[in-house]
Amino acid sequence: MERRLSAIMAADVVGYTRLMEADEEGTLTQLKAVRSEIVDPKIAECGGRIVKTTGDGMLVEFTSAVEAIRGAVQVQQEMAARGGDIRFRIGVNIGDIIIDNDNIFGDGVNLAARLEAAAPEGGILISAAVHDQIAGKVEVSFSDGGEQSFKNILKSVRVWRWQVGNESSPGTEKAPLALPDKPSIAVLPFNNMSGDPEQEYFSDGITEDIITALSKFRWFFVTARNSTFAYKGQSPNIPQVARELGVQYVLEGSVRKAGKRVRITGQLIDALDGNHIWAERYDRELVDIFDLQDEITSAITGAVAPELAATVRKRSVQKASEFLDAWDLHNRAMWHLYRFNQEDAASAMELFERAIAAAPGFAAAHASLAYQQFLNVILGYSDNPVASLEAGLRAAKRAVELDEKDSLGHCMIGRILCMYGQNDASIAATERALDLNPNSFIVRLSMGMVLA
Repeated sequence: MERRLSAIMAADVVGYTRLMEADEEGTLTQLKAVRSEIVDPKIAECGGRIVKTTGDGMLVEFTSAVEAIRGAVQVQQEMAARGGDIRFRIGVNIGDIIIDNDNIFGDGVNLAARLEAAAPEGGILISAAVHDQIAGKVEVSFSDGGEQSFKNILKSVRVWRWQVGNESSPGTEKAPLALPDKPSIAVLPFNNMSGDPEQEYFSDGITEDIITALSKFRWFFVTARNSTFAYKGQSPNIPQVARELGVQYVLEGSVRKAGKRVRITGQLIDALDGNHIWAERYDRELVDIFDLQDEITSAITGAVAPELAATVRKRSVQKASEFLDAWDLHNRAMWHLYRFNQEDAASAMELFERAIAAAPGFAAAHASLAYQQFLNVILGYSDNPVASLEAGLRAAKRAVELDEKDSLGHCMIGRILCMYGQNDASIAATERALDLNPNSFIVRLSMGMVLA
C-alpha cells in the first residue's frame, strides 16, 4: 500500500433524502446535470481525481491544497449562479493518506468528511492545515470558525469557512453566541414532508408545543420560538445553527401525512460532536388533530428530556473533580442517584451537599437532595428514616422557596407528606408539580402513587 500527502475534498448534497422523497426522478436528473456540467469539469480543471462517489456525495483527491480550494470555490460559485434545489456542502483537509486499489483511507480522509458535515450550505469548511497552505495564494478569504470538536477525531480542530457572497467580506457571518451555563436546546421547525401546504399548521403546532413543554423543565435553557422559526423552510447545518443560537443540543424532525395516517419523526443531536443522542418515529391515525398533537408532544418531550439529562450527567461524571462547579456537582450526583444502590446513594448525598454549599440558592440541588433522602427511606438505605424524611421535606420546601416553579421540589413535598399520611396536602403538592411539568416521568409516577 502506498502513502502520500494529499489534499482531500469531501462533498455532499444538502437535504438529499428530503429531495429524493419529494421528487426522486427530478432530483436524479438535476444531480446528473450538475455533475456533468459543473462539478466534474471544475475538478478536472484543477487537477483533482474523483476517488469515489455515492448517491449524494463524492471524495476527491488533489495534489495541492491551493488547487483543491480553487476547485471547491469554483464549484460553489457555479452552483450558486445556476440556482435550483441542488446545493453542496464541501469540506477540505490535507493529510497523509493510504492508497489501496485507487481508494484512499486515513485520518486525513476522516477529518475531511467531518468538515463537510459541518460546512455551511453552499459553502466550504477547511482545516487550519489547509488554511496555512493557501494563505495569500487564492482569491477568496475564509473566516475563522475557531476550535471545533468532531466525532471520532481525538483532538479539536481549528476551522475556517467560506460562503458564496463572502468573497470580500469574510466577517459578515453571524458571530457565534456563548453557550449558557446550563444545558441548552433549540427545537427547529418540524419539516412538512406531506407536499400539502395546508399541513404546515400541524407541523408548526407540534414544534411550538414541544418548545413550550420543554420550557417547563427548569434545569435547561430552551431557545425561543422566534429564534428557531427563522430557519423554517431551510435545510440548516446543525453545528452552524447551534453556534448562531448559542445552544449545544438541537432537536429536529418531520411530519408526513398520507390519507388518515401521519408519521412524525424526531432526532436529538449534540452539536458539539455531531452525535445523535435520540431518534424515534411515531405512526398514528389522524382522528382528532389536537389530541394527536398533544400525544406526540408528550411522547417526544417525555423521551428527549431524560436522554438530555443522561447525556449531561455523563459529561459531568467525566470531568476532573477539581473543575466541578455547582451545576456539574449536581449532575454528577444525579448520575449516582440513578444507579440505585446504597454506595452510589451516599456519593450522591455528598455531592448534592457540596453543590448546595457552592451555590446555596441553587433550587434544583435542594430538590434533588430531597429526592435522594426520599429514596434512602423507601429503598432501605437510611439508618434513621424519620430523620431522613424530615431532612428531605426541609430540602424540598427550601427548593420551592427558592424557585416556586421547581416541579421536583413540589413533587417531593407531595411524596413525603403522603408518607406522613397527610393525603390532601400531598395530592395538592403533587398536582402543583404536575401542572408545572406534566411531561416529567417522576412527577407522573408520583401522582399515581399519592392517589393510590
